[in-house]
Amino acid sequence: MDIRKLTLLHSNDPYGAFDPKEKDGRQVGGIALLGGYLDQIRKENPNTLYALAGDLFKGSLIDSHYKGISTIELINLLKPDVATIGNHEADYGLAHLLFLEKCACFDLINANMYISSSRKRLFEPYKIIEIDGMKILFIGIITNEILQSAGKQDLIGVYLDVDDAQRQIETIIDSYRTVDIDLTVLLTHIGYDQDKRLAERLDPKLGVDLIIGAHSHTKLYKPKIINDIQIVQVGSGFDNLGRFDINIDIDSHQIKDIRWQLLDVDSDHCKPDYLINEALKAYRMQIEEDASRILTTFKRELSHPNRHEESELGNLFADMMQENSSFDIFLFGSGSFRGKKLGPVVDYLSFKGIYPFSNTIYMITIAGNQFKKMCHHYLKETFLSKGSAEFYDVSKGVRLVYDSKTDELSTCSFKGKEIRDDQILKVALQEFHFNNIEEFLGLDKEEISQIEKPKLIVNDDTSVYEEILSRSFELDSHVENRITILK
Repeated sequence: MDIRKLTLLHSNDPYGAFDPKEKDGRQVGGIALLGGYLDQIRKENPNTLYALAGDLFKGSLIDSHYKGISTIELINLLKPDVATIGNHEADYGLAHLLFLEKCACFDLINANMYISSSRKRLFEPYKIIEIDGMKILFIGIITNEILQSAGKQDLIGVYLDVDDAQRQIETIIDSYRTVDIDLTVLLTHIGYDQDKRLAERLDPKLGVDLIIGAHSHTKLYKPKIINDIQIVQVGSGFDNLGRFDINIDIDSHQIKDIRWQLLDVDSDHCKPDYLINEALKAYRMQIEEDASRILTTFKRELSHPNRHEESELGNLFADMMQENSSFDIFLFGSGSFRGKKLGPVVDYLSFKGIYPFSNTIYMITIAGNQFKKMCHHYLKETFLSKGSAEFYDVSKGVRLVYDSKTDELSTCSFKGKEIRDDQILKVALQEFHFNNIEEFLGLDKEEISQIEKPKLIVNDDTSVYEEILSRSFELDSHVENRITILK
């Protein structure tokens, strides 16, 4: 029996969370602290690998200013061994993603994204890493939401469901039946629920050992074990790091012992990496002038304390997009915010910090009964899920009351009048929510096309918001009980 020790570290959904936060007198998270922690663990454990499970881009001004090039260069300094792509990797366009891949000093893998015409994969589907006599097989899997980011859906495709992903995994593993693989790891970007479904469907004979997940931002404190497959995920950003310590018998190619822990990345546990800190300083200096540009001022600081209830900022952003528009109502996806407060002075840096993702906006023309169905669906899901469903702030004039005891939308009014079932309404929403309208809002694409075909009306909502903010001063917004859930 020849036992070798492997330490496998992993992160997911960093979203350009480069800077640390101050908490209880210590620094928490940030890429420099993570880099320091990785170096510390590598020195203590020579057989160490580091893997990333996708969504490296967006989420910060440094990333958006350089369209991901800065992110790749900073991630390179972390010295990852392998990464899979996430849906936000295509936010700057598919061609740009392929360019960014060439800038990476690590392997980007994905097994289920392909060119539609030839069915040829866009990326290497897997990576076998040999370390101290051990062979570790990594396979990358992406959610079909990559299509929404990549845009040109006629040019690319994704094996859409868990069953398709399962077949891709089986094909790759079958190709290496004669290779002595010691550990098989799936790097997935499909969400925790889909990871569990995938684990249930995989034949134990395939020998999949681990699923390192992403996309749902699930923070697990211990692995979920299904079919002897350990499923893990560490939330989002760089606040935490997942760590497996595995003892492998390379004679029998079997795991003899495995332990996983969720590590806190903070100044109590590690020191920041000097080179990464210097690189961050250089990027900040280059964008400082643009970042400090004042967009507007608010009368006071406006808040967004909870993404699953009406907020001051949610109402403001919904109203700004609806005002002087061609539609009646705007449904603003509350989860678009990446912060809890803004103002009273709003510069470009703080605006992009809280609203980092650009969106296109679609307008649908529907009947009043369809709008009621949408509102009932998302408010019911908000109540039942206790905070994991999508929530929408509504523009001014809308009043919604959902009674959870009777499961009724007891009030659905617009401009003081109850909405009639046959009343025609023009409703706008962000592309992500438009593309997922059946899951998030309970209407399918056929229903929303009955009266009029949906229209793309805004190509870049951040430009619209910047324009409105730059010509407005002393803005204010309040929670007005536009939305009430009776419990």
